[in-house]
Amino acid sequence: MIWHLVAAAFAGLGAAGVALLLRLLSGKRLPRWIVPVCAGLGMLAYQINYEYAWYGYKRQQLPESAQVVSTEKSQMLWRPWTYLYPLTTAFSVVDRNDRMASQANGERLVEFILYRFERQYRDLLTYQTYLLNCATREMVPLNADNRQPDVERLRQLERSDPLLEAVCSE
Repeated sequence: MIWHLVAAAFAGLGAAGVALLLRLLSGKRLPRWIVPVCAGLGMLAYQINYEYAWYGYKRQQLPESAQVVSTEKSQMLWRPWTYLYPLTTAFSVVDRNDRMASQANGERLVEFILYRFERQYRDLLTYQTYLLNCATREMVPLNADNRQPDVERLRQLERSDPLLEAVCSE
């Protein structure tokens, strides 16, 4: 976090330097307030670029076998530009190499871990082990302690759900 503050400060200083140079080249015809305005715009531009680059940066860090199955975009009042281009604040990933398939009653069951990345003050990673019946599209989380299904949280996936395709594809 401290490095982002330092980077924002240097972006502001760089933009202020460019504005000061432009003011000097114009023979001081540009107003004095152009320097702090450019400094503020430079820091704002750095912050916006950092926020929008977060999703791509995190995806680059994932292994080849990881597949993104969902993303969450949000709009925020204090970031008015997100109403034009919503900001990706969270996404879920399945590692296709980390699946365990089995058969029960002639139906294919796949155990997998669903990872969720969230952009917050510090990046947040949560994960949950699930059991998915590929034939009925029923997915149930497994308790971390005893690996028993939590049937109260059972849900059925849609046929077009990317999670179903990522987990049940060979």
